[in-house]
Amino acid sequence: MKTRTLGQELEVSALGLGCMGLTHAYSTGRPDHAAGVALVRRAIDLGVTLIDTADIYGPETNERLVGEAIAGRRNRVVLATKFGFAFDRGGLTGIGGGRIDGRPEYVQRACEASLRRLGVDHVDLYYLHRVDPDTPIEETVGAMSRLVEQGKVRFLGLSEASAATVRRAHAIHPISALQSEYSLWSRDPEDEILPACRELGIGFVPFSPLGRGFLSGRFRRVEDLAEDDTRRGTPRFEAGNFEKNLALLERIESLAAVRGATASQIALAWLLAQGGNVVPIPGTTNPGRLEENVAASEIVLDADELAAIDGFAPRGVAAGARYGEAGMKQVNR
Repeated sequence: MKTRTLGQELEVSALGLGCMGLTHAYSTGRPDHAAGVALVRRAIDLGVTLIDTADIYGPETNERLVGEAIAGRRNRVVLATKFGFAFDRGGLTGIGGGRIDGRPEYVQRACEASLRRLGVDHVDLYYLHRVDPDTPIEETVGAMSRLVEQGKVRFLGLSEASAATVRRAHAIHPISALQSEYSLWSRDPEDEILPACRELGIGFVPFSPLGRGFLSGRFRRVEDLAEDDTRRGTPRFEAGNFEKNLALLERIESLAAVRGATASQIALAWLLAQGGNVVPIPGTTNPGRLEENVAASEIVLDADELAAIDGFAPRGVAAGARYGEAGMKQVNR
């Protein structure tokens, strides 16, 4: 696996692994813990070093799974986790309508809890999952920087933060990575976020690089999603929008067929072509899909192919918002 650098010093694999789906989000069915552990270990064996989790995934169970998976492999992993969504034993109080907590006292408490669940003495990259509208970013990042001083965190990151917020945060402590949704149907970061990251020397980590699975071609009808799949409540997967978005998928699949690749591989190769500071973190529960995604790091799209993609997948091509109303309110803009 080729490597890239986030920020100035954090070397990672060109593609990381997003672990959310191993325990959280798309289906309420009971996740297979052993299979999740095996998949993370397989990713590491394939050369993936950037392993991405968060305290809210589960909640808590994802970090425990990742901690088990990397035991004995810690020196081969760049471990990233996130905090900011408040939750308690009753479950989520965050994603899609709950509270976000970026207070300095919560920063310390959240980090120490994550370290315990992960079974490590430090994390390599610690993200603020969402910006707390009630706490100045300077205070939150100031508290995060103290974690660096304590040796509990090596590098700092932000998620779904605006360019203006990134600049304010970076003035307090160097930000190594900004994580946000970016894919062939979510190109909004190109307006302000990506230019700011390049200017400041910050790595950019696209999550949902395959459009929550849509760009993989797995789903051809809304009915292909399980009844309890949370994507059914996402605007782009709703009836009407879903059918319109199939047109984009079909164009990607046509290009992929010419290259002898899959739609997923073309979507990931396109992201990798957007700059040396871009490190996508596709997630999967399927070992075959994992190997398919890893192989995308070897695909180099030429100028004609990139121009063709720009023609059929311009900014705003997707029908529907990427989150529902409550989720969009939690995006710092």
